[in-house]
Amino acid sequence: MKKEINVTASRHKRRKRNIKIIKLTLIVLILLLIVLYVVMGFVYNSGNFSITLDRNSYFEKNIIIYDDPDYKVFRSEMFAQTVESLDNISYKWLPDDIQNYQGSHNGENYIAYSFFVENNGVAASDYWSELIIVDSIKKVDEAIRVRVYRDGEYVTYAKMSGHGTPEPDTIPFTDDKLIALSQIRDFKPGDIHKYTVVIWIEGSDPECTDNILGGEIKIQMNFNSEFIEK
Repeated sequence: MKKEINVTASRHKRRKRNIKIIKLTLIVLILLLIVLYVVMGFVYNSGNFSITLDRNSYFEKNIIIYDDPDYKVFRSEMFAQTVESLDNISYKWLPDDIQNYQGSHNGENYIAYSFFVENNGVAASDYWSELIIVDSIKKVDEAIRVRVYRDGEYVTYAKMSGHGTPEPDTIPFTDDKLIALSQIRDFKPGDIHKYTVVIWIEGSDPECTDNILGGEIKIQMNFNSEFIEK
């Protein structure tokens, strides 16, 4: 009788221990899901496109970024207005004067943001700019176009086609995450570069299919005082 009581008590302890382990595991999983939700929310609630300036560019070279010439203050980050959804369009539908604005000027089914980079210092310097894909859902980056105007001249970037050739009238992304990397040399005191970045889904791209419906993308343009190897 005593042995049976001991066996029952042992089983009861194991069951309680297992229940505690299961509860603890569930709590950990829930916390991980909450953290993931917060991180993803932060990424996408900050907009589809953002610009960053590293602190060395400002504190050592006095380079600043701004989207309003009447409000030139140090800012390390700027955000374009978020677009809830994008339908595919043709590059031919983009306005001819799209680079003649300031700040966010999104249109029907495209993102457009214009801003300035200025050397506010007393010496000429160089800076690096890089366009990166922070995240892409449902391979929407396969059909995306990113056009960058600098002082009126533009380049259009697109991912390499499925056949391994550049899409028409575009420069291929450097790799799956890095769209483009460039160095601007001899940026003199008082020099100002105006940038306009336009993002859209190109309807003529063979990868523009129903498979990317519901996809999302976040792109970031970084300005750095020196080359940062990824």
